[in-house]
This record gives sequence, C-alpha cells and structure tokens, in this order.
Amino acid sequence: MAMTRASSARPAPQGRGRAVVPAAVAGLALLHAGPAATWLPVVRRRLPALAGLGSPGHVALTFDDGPDPVSTPRFLDELRRLECLATFFVLGEMLQRHPEVGRRIVAEGHELAVHGWRHVNALLARPGRVTREVRGAAELAHAVSGARPAWYRPPYGVLSAETLCAARAAGLRPVLWTVWGRDWTSAASPASVMAALAPGLRGGATVLLHDTDHTSAPGSWRAALGALPEVVARCRAMGLRVGPLRDHGVT
Repeated sequence: MAMTRASSARPAPQGRGRAVVPAAVAGLALLHAGPAATWLPVVRRRLPALAGLGSPGHVALTFDDGPDPVSTPRFLDELRRLECLATFFVLGEMLQRHPEVGRRIVAEGHELAVHGWRHVNALLARPGRVTREVRGAAELAHAVSGARPAWYRPPYGVLSAETLCAARAAGLRPVLWTVWGRDWTSAASPASVMAALAPGLRGGATVLLHDTDHTSAPGSWRAALGALPEVVARCRAMGLRVGPLRDHGVT
C-alpha cells in the first residue's frame, strides 16, 4: 500500500503538466472574455433585457461619451425644443472636468448613467482597473446628480466577467442597445445616421448615439445632432413615446 500511495503522489510527467497549465489559462480567459460576445447583435437578440428592449410603446434615447462643454449643451438645447428626455452615459473623466454640464443634464430632467471612467476596452484593462473606475464613475455621478445612477454601459459595449461584477457591486444594471446610428465616423451625416437607425427604430428599441466626439472623429457629433429631430419625429409618427431608460420598462 505504501508503494501504491507513493506512486499516486508522484508529479505528472513534465509534458502532461505543460498541457494542463495552458488549458487552465484558456479556461480563465474564456471566463473573463465570454460576456464580450454580447457585443454581437445575434447574441444581444437572445438577451433582450441586456440589449435594452423595453415597452413596445416606448423608445429609449441614449447618448454616450460626454459630457462635453462644446457639444452636449447643443443636444440639451435640441432636446428641450423637442420636449424630449434622454439618458446620458457619461465618462468619469469627462464628468470630473465638466461637472457643470452634468448638473445641467440632470436639472433639465435627463438621466445620468455610467459609461466607465475612461473609454477603455475592458478586455485590455489590467485586473482591478475596471472595478475601481466603475465605482469611481458611479460615485461621481451620484455626487453631481444627487441620485444614484441605475445603468452601466461599458465602452465599446464590451462586457467582461469583471465589468459584470463591478457593475453589480456599484448597484448598476448593464444595458447595451438594440440599434445605433454609426455616428462616430468622419463620413457620418444626419442622413447616414437615419439610414443606420431606420431598420431598428421601433417600439421597445434602445437607441445609441453620441453627444460628443471625445472618442470619435472630430465633429462627428454633428451628424447625430442633425438627425435628432427626425429620430424623434419618426418615433412619434409611429405613436411611440421617446424618453430615458428609467421610463423604458426594461424587465
């Protein structure tokens, strides 16, 4: 028996040990990166709540990457003219620089939500960074708005195991989008934004646009701003209400 126990306790052959380690690393990588598959439309369609699918009589209007002291006020002016509210997914670094714009967003009835601290792909961030930055952005949004933010949209729409845990710890609900305007390129125009949105502009949709060119082509925000009146008008012509995520009925 002693010989049997000794034999079973011997280390595996060196070649086999090398195979086990890469397999374990691959498993951890898959666990970390697996949620990023939700970036793909075909995956999001299978997860309607994460995609932001809401009430069939409502369209959620959302903006990413601000607040920007140059462009965001123009969106706020236009939304006021249209008598329409929206959700602004802000970056912590932008809100820290321009808290007065964040305060105006809230004062005019819009909703502040969290887009992280910097526009960094979660899959490329060092462990712990996303957790710290999501928490910091949520705390800053709370301090600026006076209310705890409810929503989190990761930069690039890329989720990871850490972002999901960080969002939950900060009391945030992850939400992506059902349709976007592709308004971040130098070639974007109001017409191209509407063409990108049109196939998915229906009841229950969550619309993604950008109120700044902070992480986009210079001046690209003008395309989204120019398209905004038609986006709202087309929704209302279909009998749909347009507003923030808090009124969207995401279940």
